[in-house]
Amino acid sequence: MHDSAPAHVNHTVNRALLAVSFLSVCLIASADTNLDRLLKTIEYRYNNAKTLQVHFTESYTVQGQPRRTESGELTLRKPGRMRWQYSTPAGKLFVSDGKEVYLYSPDTNQVQKMKLKQSEDIRAPLAFLLGKLDFNKDFRNFQMKPDGGNWSVTADAQTQNLPYQKIEMLVNVKGEIQRLVITGQDRSVLTFQFANETVNPPVNDAIFKFKMPAGAVMAQEIKE
Repeated sequence: MHDSAPAHVNHTVNRALLAVSFLSVCLIASADTNLDRLLKTIEYRYNNAKTLQVHFTESYTVQGQPRRTESGELTLRKPGRMRWQYSTPAGKLFVSDGKEVYLYSPDTNQVQKMKLKQSEDIRAPLAFLLGKLDFNKDFRNFQMKPDGGNWSVTADAQTQNLPYQKIEMLVNVKGEIQRLVITGQDRSVLTFQFANETVNPPVNDAIFKFKMPAGAVMAQEIKE
């Protein structure tokens, strides 16, 4: 008894397999194209913005410690000038004038100061705020999936010599980043929620000049 399938059946199966393989390749290529298009849209939006204002909610979790949540308004002017004005905790302030970075903590009434360039590794996941966003330079292993009408994009750090290991972004079709999750090498998780973003609003440069709060003292300057 000969149990081999008729030739026309084999041809039909082979054509079906080829069609499935071709469709799979097309879907992968389409996904890669869509991902590349989305990344370019994000880069274009933020790299071409001169000023930006947005409400932020920032939460930080690390093993063995309770979750800490803070919020406020972020205003920036490129290159390098930014002001994180916190409403929770009230009075906390992070200011960069493009050369120096100042962090005022109202609970200690102290100010910490460092050179802007010294914080570059820490700020890399936030490069979109400074107009220096280059996904292919800073990240690898990109993945994209739909998320409630938006897109979720994950990526790993290019090297293990950075304080973070991966990021996850929630992005809308306009390329607007609505959530950024940064996972540190120590497994800590820093999450930013962004809302009410305004691109290129008028900004008074005086807000980027740090003024010592009354009674505050300067902590030891952070050196390289």
